[in-house]
Amino acid sequence: MPDVPPITLPNDLIPSDGRFGSGPSKVRGDAVASLGRDAATYLGTSHRRTRVRDVVAEIRAGLTRLYTLPAGYEVLLGVGGCTLFWEAAALSLIDRRSEHLVFGEFSSKFRTVVAQAPYLDPPVVIESPPGSAPDADPSADVDTFALTHNETSTGVMAPVRRPRDDGSLVVVDGTSAAGATLLDPDTFDAYYFSPQKGFGSEGGLWIALCSPAAVTRIEAIAASDRWIPPMSSLLVALDNSRKNQTYNTPALTTLYLLADQISWLERQGGLEWAAARSERSSSMIYDWAESSAIASPFVSDARHRSTTVATIDLVDNVPAATVTGVLRNHGIIDIGGYRKLGRNQLRIATFPNVDPEDVATLIGAIDYVVARLE
Repeated sequence: MPDVPPITLPNDLIPSDGRFGSGPSKVRGDAVASLGRDAATYLGTSHRRTRVRDVVAEIRAGLTRLYTLPAGYEVLLGVGGCTLFWEAAALSLIDRRSEHLVFGEFSSKFRTVVAQAPYLDPPVVIESPPGSAPDADPSADVDTFALTHNETSTGVMAPVRRPRDDGSLVVVDGTSAAGATLLDPDTFDAYYFSPQKGFGSEGGLWIALCSPAAVTRIEAIAASDRWIPPMSSLLVALDNSRKNQTYNTPALTTLYLLADQISWLERQGGLEWAAARSERSSSMIYDWAESSAIASPFVSDARHRSTTVATIDLVDNVPAATVTGVLRNHGIIDIGGYRKLGRNQLRIATFPNVDPEDVATLIGAIDYVVARLE
């Protein structure tokens, strides 16, 4: 860690909440307070009990409303986060061969899981450098297209659309876009995410919005001779989700905070409100970077700039580690770039829970610090 210079921010340049992390992200204080009030009757009980199953039912119904899912779509839940879902998808959604668009750390991880599966053909991989997004090859001999809505590591947002309409499945990682961007259910068959980002909850859970075609594929593969361990079986997850429970014990706090966030988003105006709020915050950051002498957007193509995870390069003589160190001393946290990119970079989350006024204050704080480093 570099030495942090003794720079003191004035009070008007300290955000009301300094949490700008890309995951785990800011959790709303009123959601935590609500959990505290319900803790005595909710925490420390079986996840098979009515009280917990009611929360799961709220989640499933709330997501169906939030995404206006058509009849026949199912909301599945399971324990283990997206890391486990990649394995479950390799086992339960890909029939023979998949195509993967790879443009960062997390899109590459799903590709790696699938490439190691001995019962699948080697995947088709279309890769582009960090900071860009590749296009799908609709002519590929595959039955599943694996897309990523928002690459958390790089701040690249890619469109969600069907490469072709022939019964092939479209499976989309929506982890850092879910709950903060608009989405047409007709464009995907499985849209999966963890709730510790745009949904302002905790980790350890995966959720998948599945079309009837995805359900049919899950059931068909489960009926084949492919061995699928129960923990990674999407059919087991489907059967349990229909009972408003998970196969094994979930973190009850995660479920509660997710249900509370969904309700809060609906009260604010749904995904339209959330998407507009995140776009307002991210636009402030990009506009600042484009007009700044010390910063520039990492994603050069404005069409692919994330509305939820803004990545900003700093000039070489302004060390990002020094800037983040000063800000950390004032309670402004988790804005460093993704470690494996190894760039002199800031990565700032603009999920709906982040107040746009705090984003504006953060920009002022960065400029204040940089001016005193010169």
